[in-house]
Amino acid sequence: MSFFGGLISTVFERRYRGASSVDAAGRTIPELAQDLLGSHGEVSGGTLARLILDRYAAMTAEEKRGFFEFMTHGLEIDAKAVTDTLQTYRDEPSKRSYRAFAAACEPKRQELIRRLNQVPGATARLVAMREDLLKLLRAHPALEPLDVDFQHLFSSWFNRGFLVLRPINWGSPADILEKIIAYEAVHTIDSWDDLRRRLQPGDRRCFGFFHLAMAGEPLIFVEVALTKGIPNSVQDLLAGGRDAIEAEEADTAVFYSISNCQAGLAGISFGNSLIKQVAADLSRDLPSVKYFVTLSPIPGLNKWLATADLPAATADNQRALAAHYLLEAKRGDGMPVDPVARFHLGNGAALHAVHAGADVSENGMAQSGGAMVNYLYDLSQITSNHEHFVTDKTVVASSEVRALSATIETKP
Repeated sequence: MSFFGGLISTVFERRYRGASSVDAAGRTIPELAQDLLGSHGEVSGGTLARLILDRYAAMTAEEKRGFFEFMTHGLEIDAKAVTDTLQTYRDEPSKRSYRAFAAACEPKRQELIRRLNQVPGATARLVAMREDLLKLLRAHPALEPLDVDFQHLFSSWFNRGFLVLRPINWGSPADILEKIIAYEAVHTIDSWDDLRRRLQPGDRRCFGFFHLAMAGEPLIFVEVALTKGIPNSVQDLLAGGRDAIEAEEADTAVFYSISNCQAGLAGISFGNSLIKQVAADLSRDLPSVKYFVTLSPIPGLNKWLATADLPAATADNQRALAAHYLLEAKRGDGMPVDPVARFHLGNGAALHAVHAGADVSENGMAQSGGAMVNYLYDLSQITSNHEHFVTDKTVVASSEVRALSATIETKP
């Protein structure tokens, strides 16, 4: 370990020699981490990994921050080794010199995270560890390099090839159903009866991505309504007394709620693959379904209207203002201000229709005055739409939406 790394380790040991941070032999977490990095046996490595994870779980918030500081600064790359091995590779390119350069470029904390992951149940515990880290980043930006490494590893561990798409229905295990209620992030599920209405009827579907290392935990799920025609109100979709239709009668699949479940996997993209996989599966299983749309919130609309030099929102101009916002409100990088718009347009969807009074819940009114939007997933146009959006920042939109936006007069 470098001098600086040793100094960080020593500081950590002095600050956090509480019972939660020291094992029976008096070893601190940094000492255990160094032992794990030097371990070559599977059994001894697993024992150390479990011990570290158990000690971490018992830490206070302040002790966890200290551990993250040790990982960030005490297990950092050696910048001199990086430049030296790069020069060697430039002078004598070979498998051996490249391997040395690649090894120098990887901080030891990445290998520590990998070795911690060798015990059963460790993946979920590491995801929870990153959740703890994310809560600290705003106040402690010096920890950001550690988060880069977590995200780098999680992007590999949770890529599409390791994910399993499962239907979730009223017959799913109770613990999964409880998590659907808890994790629903768009339209609150307020009772078991409410959940039954979303899962049991023949014109309702729910699908989630799962990972074999976290089999009992959904990573993300999407709720789907099968309808005749494209809906313009979430109240109608979720109404308790509505008349269900047969799935074979539907011509439209509506993705009305997409919820990420694991805060520790923030920044790891699942939604893109989930929507496309579900659309492809429904298209195969239900040939009558020709349209795939969302009924999405517009979370940034009211906040933007409060600062924009535009007419006040009224019942008559609500749709037009929403259309104008979705087409014209941009960040400094040219991308839409609205996060839901960035997500769906980046997936290759098109801005299809805007509706007033579509979500009159307290949250819907606070976000957008009740306005919602349909994004259309045309399976034949997804790739083209995606390319236009990421390359030219082009928002693909229907003529109706563009015409609505054009009615809003902006001041010079």
